[in-house]
Amino acid sequence: MKKTRKKSIFKKFANFIDKKIVMPITRLVVKISNGFENSEKTLEGWLSKQNTLLFVSLLCAIAVFIIIDQKIIVFTNQTAEVIKDQKVEAIYNEEAYVVEGLPETVDITLMGNRSDLFIAKQSSTSKVVVDLSGLKPGPHKVNIEYSQPLNSIEYSVNPSVANVNIYTKVSETKTLTVDVLNQDNLDDKLVINSITPDADQVVIKGTDDKNAANSLTKVATVKALVDIDELTNQSAGTITVKDVPLKAYDKDGNTLDVEIVPSKINVDLEIDSPSKEVPIKIIPKGEIGFGKAISSIDMSDSNVTVYGSRSVLDKLEYIPLEVDVSGLKENREYKLDLTKPKGVRSMNLNNVSLKFTLGDSTDKDIEDINIDVRNLNDAYSVQGTSENDIKVTVNVKGVDSVLKGLTAEDIVAYIDLKDYTPGEYEIPVKVEGTDSRVGYLSKTKKVKIKIVEK
Repeated sequence: MKKTRKKSIFKKFANFIDKKIVMPITRLVVKISNGFENSEKTLEGWLSKQNTLLFVSLLCAIAVFIIIDQKIIVFTNQTAEVIKDQKVEAIYNEEAYVVEGLPETVDITLMGNRSDLFIAKQSSTSKVVVDLSGLKPGPHKVNIEYSQPLNSIEYSVNPSVANVNIYTKVSETKTLTVDVLNQDNLDDKLVINSITPDADQVVIKGTDDKNAANSLTKVATVKALVDIDELTNQSAGTITVKDVPLKAYDKDGNTLDVEIVPSKINVDLEIDSPSKEVPIKIIPKGEIGFGKAISSIDMSDSNVTVYGSRSVLDKLEYIPLEVDVSGLKENREYKLDLTKPKGVRSMNLNNVSLKFTLGDSTDKDIEDINIDVRNLNDAYSVQGTSENDIKVTVNVKGVDSVLKGLTAEDIVAYIDLKDYTPGEYEIPVKVEGTDSRVGYLSKTKKVKIKIVEK
């Protein structure tokens, strides 16, 4: 019975091919043959042969069958495809519990025919879920499920199982601090005077279990992270940075995955551009050639505008520029770079040109220069052990025209008492003056002093 049915199917298929393909092609060939009857005798003879028509019809039938067969294979073959990094959605009471151990993403392997796979991948209703509703605090082994709209698709999840811990959620209040990231990328002429967040305290939520990764007992600080690189406009004034993210850190600086309410805040940055014009002070280093002294120093620029915080600028009196004059015996020109003092962010000059003019050297003594005290602790006072320990004579060296106008008011002798405590000491005497063309030398090298508590 089955063989008879199969023969009937093949017979119908053969009749279908003969009727729908072979006969129409044969008629077409005959028409073509008739059209070329007068001009193409050879072609007519070849096409009129019965065997030729049969072979051509057979080849066309085979070609059509292969095309149809291949399309059927394409649409019926089973295949598999992997969808990576699918976000896992957990279903539980987020206000009451904290969950640890769930993977953030999983990989899904879909199996089925190509057309169904294409539809499944485009579906917006597909998702990966873990249902934790109804579970109590403690450890649990849960299945990770993939929901999709087509029953014809088979799937597997990797990983398909997760070991989770469920904790009761607690909360506490933390003081908020603000960190400025990439502050070196702020315009050199600008400084941040103040940082004002719109909240100074936040609520953190997690578990009080010390063994949990997101335990609130591990939170050492909560910070708002203001990134200078995200400022669209760097200029003086008040800039409001919106939606600044908050992060919780442990004592070692590691981030903690705890809930922070609010998770973002706004921060006001008060930006200023303090500046100050100060002189450039030339400081010759080394001994000029024998019998010579500096007659004049000409500079391309004598002042420089500096930018920095107001506290730094208030203490800044000049920009020092050291010049090596060791063995100098004749006039000379220099081009030297300026060094930014500590705390200065920017200067309007990077270098200056100098011209040293020399003359014949002479010297003289200036007496009764009072000794100043620097860097003494405010809790102490200092006493000289004799008259010779509170005043010194200073020998000055330079060209005659410069020394004539020099007085005791132009010279400072001092001792540096930084880090000294009560007791008696011999301290070196240092001397400096207002004129860089002059060399200063105290004839008294050390003085005896006594430091006492006030």
